[in-house]
Amino acid sequence: MTMVTTPPTPPTPPPPALPVRDRTRIPAGALSPMLVRLAAERATGVLIRERGALYLADGQVVHAESPDTPGLDLLLGAHGVLDAEGWHEAFAQAGERGRVGRYLVDRGRLTTGALELCHLGALYDAAYFVLEPSSAPARFRYGAAHWLGPVHPVSVAAVERETLRRRALLHRIWPDPAADEAPLARTSRPAGPSVPPRQAAVLHLVDGRRTASDISRALGRPAFHTLVDVHRLAAAGLLAPDVPPPPVLPPAHPAPPPLPDHPGGLGDPDHPGGLSDPDHPGGLGGPGGLGGPGGPGDPGDPVPAAPDAPPAPPPSAPREWSPAHAGEPPRDPAEADPHITLLRRLRAALEAL
Repeated sequence: MTMVTTPPTPPTPPPPALPVRDRTRIPAGALSPMLVRLAAERATGVLIRERGALYLADGQVVHAESPDTPGLDLLLGAHGVLDAEGWHEAFAQAGERGRVGRYLVDRGRLTTGALELCHLGALYDAAYFVLEPSSAPARFRYGAAHWLGPVHPVSVAAVERETLRRRALLHRIWPDPAADEAPLARTSRPAGPSVPPRQAAVLHLVDGRRTASDISRALGRPAFHTLVDVHRLAAAGLLAPDVPPPPVLPPAHPAPPPLPDHPGGLGDPDHPGGLSDPDHPGGLGGPGGLGGPGGPGDPGDPVPAAPDAPPAPPPSAPREWSPAHAGEPPRDPAEADPHITLLRRLRAALEAL
């Protein structure tokens, strides 16, 4: 009997590991497709959007500025790093050459590390507002350079990633974005001793008129840091955006005005002289009524005029004869008044009943 030996089966290799999505990677064009295209072109210039501008050099972001954030000079002055005199001197000496940052370091006004740290904070702070969603068209000016000069360039991907991270942080704290731009007002809830000093400083400046950007300038802090404090105070119920109520629009088809009420008129059944009660002493058939003696329909009693009515016109002159009027009987001048004619017809109709 012959035995057949089967070679051992080689072990099966394990399956390849499933790809893990990198949550920090931003897809191309997530915030600004134009900015991504300029980075790929290694363009130099300034990208102007609705809420600020981004300065590029060789496709990298070298500076950002927005009217919603304090400038670099204000941030440096608020922390005592550089006084206003030193800043104005640097701008006057090196602003036209675009080397203000280098001038401050060379003159010993700032250290390189302090300048880079403050510059990066101001760049990311302004870029957050510049890259806000907007329906306004953006434009790019090639060759434009900022007066500060290059300090620490940052890639476009890093700027977009940090912007999205900040948006997610604010949404987690308090998802209502109305507090980002509207004037802020304090609520009736009293602030307890648990409010941190940093948030208490923000709450102290809330007066119903200032926005988060106004408070950041008053405190000399980055605008995004102030937004974080504002969202935390809103989540605690200590402040709220002071949004005015929407205006009340008039109806598209306004209702017609009500008809005037004439007490004692022909259609008032409860007043003497109304049509609904001809036998009433003041009705149509009674004394003083339309059909009674002494009433307005009596030829011997002229129709009373309204208090505000204009005076009656003088009787017209007799009509002259003309061939067109030949054969017509002469008319009574009273027939020219339509009111007398109507009253006479009403009296005749009532007498015939």
